[in-house]
Amino acid sequence: MSLATLGLSSEIIKALKDKGYTSGTPIQEALIPTILNGHDVMAGAQTGTGKTAGFALPIIYDLNKTSSEGRHHLRAVVIVPTRELARQVHESFEAYAKYLPLKSVLLYGGANMTSQANKLKAGTDIIVATSGRFLEHVLQKNINVEAVRYLVLDEADTILDMGFMHEVMQIINFLPKKRQNILISATLSGSVKRLATDILNKPKLIEVDSMGTSASTVKLLIHPVVKERKMELLSYLIGSKNYKQVLVFVRKKEEADEVGKELNLSGLKTSVIHGDKSSGIRTRALAAFKEGNIRVLVATDIAARGLDIPNLEVVMNYDIPHVTGDFIHRIGRTGRAGKEGLAITLVSPKEEVALRDVEQLMGKQIMREEIEGYTPKVEKAQRGARKVVDTKKKTDGAFGRKKSQESTGKKRKTTKRDMYSAKPKKEKVKKKDSRRKRS
Repeated sequence: MSLATLGLSSEIIKALKDKGYTSGTPIQEALIPTILNGHDVMAGAQTGTGKTAGFALPIIYDLNKTSSEGRHHLRAVVIVPTRELARQVHESFEAYAKYLPLKSVLLYGGANMTSQANKLKAGTDIIVATSGRFLEHVLQKNINVEAVRYLVLDEADTILDMGFMHEVMQIINFLPKKRQNILISATLSGSVKRLATDILNKPKLIEVDSMGTSASTVKLLIHPVVKERKMELLSYLIGSKNYKQVLVFVRKKEEADEVGKELNLSGLKTSVIHGDKSSGIRTRALAAFKEGNIRVLVATDIAARGLDIPNLEVVMNYDIPHVTGDFIHRIGRTGRAGKEGLAITLVSPKEEVALRDVEQLMGKQIMREEIEGYTPKVEKAQRGARKVVDTKKKTDGAFGRKKSQESTGKKRKTTKRDMYSAKPKKEKVKKKDSRRKRS
């Protein structure tokens, strides 16, 4: 469906054409008219399907209709879980409102509070923020929320997973009771639905494609590998396949730093982003990766959700994430906007159970491809009669490891327990009465 038929203004359509957008995605076709009709919404769709435009476009259209020339007061609040996603969503709002007199402000932790406060005082129509920083500005009275008409919780499942729900509920308590609520998520889990029950008013449910699935444009591949050789295989794959741009996901911050260091030593220009990196470092690393100035970006799951990296062809999972659902978000960084992508996962023998959980979530078995020299050896299952092993059993018993039976040369102290030993006791012989009976 053409975006021009969804009831948007000519200024918005012009801005969309500048970005190369002409037709709407299924989630956009469902979201835009529903939001314009004033309904609360709970929406879920595969990552990379255009959910941001789906809620941003109708909000921009409505705010512009009711805006006062030269005046800017806050009417829409968008809460996101991470700094990277906040920047991306804010960039989208600015791009879509390019030919309109609307203003938006970006707020997230790690940036200068005073600078942000000055932008807020100058006036704004839309705020895109992480929950903690938005709440800080509210408590310092830098934000007037009396006129807020829209509240968007973007990537609501991540907000819950990262433990930000308490802050979100505090924010909601400050907002006007009468408002339109929009809850956006890549997965509509039970916890997300319970949240929707708490904050939404008779919401319209919009669900495009089944949850827990990857885009059809993403090819999935598993490489079994010995854990100790993962780093070697990762470097080999990037070099031998000549991948131009690779996003590598790891579980832990320390591991991310180590992988980044080793890749740089192997000649692959690499940057690392995770929660311990400053906001400036993360911003510069992500920008350099998008611009093609670095070949590999290593990241923890802080970058797994919501990030739009144009033309990213390859995602590599160095390991399987702690939260099974994060696998879907990781691989969703590639194969976006209808383009083809490749998602490779390196799996050690100890990760096979976690892999089965991923495959169960996705409803399919992922294709395996063995790389010669890296595949773990598979021990053949024993058949037939049980072998008799000569070696002594070394495992502890129910009451701990047995003590050595070797003699220590010391005499053991007798205890009451010895009364129950197996050694037979001597029977006592009754003495005959030596006294003669009197006749």
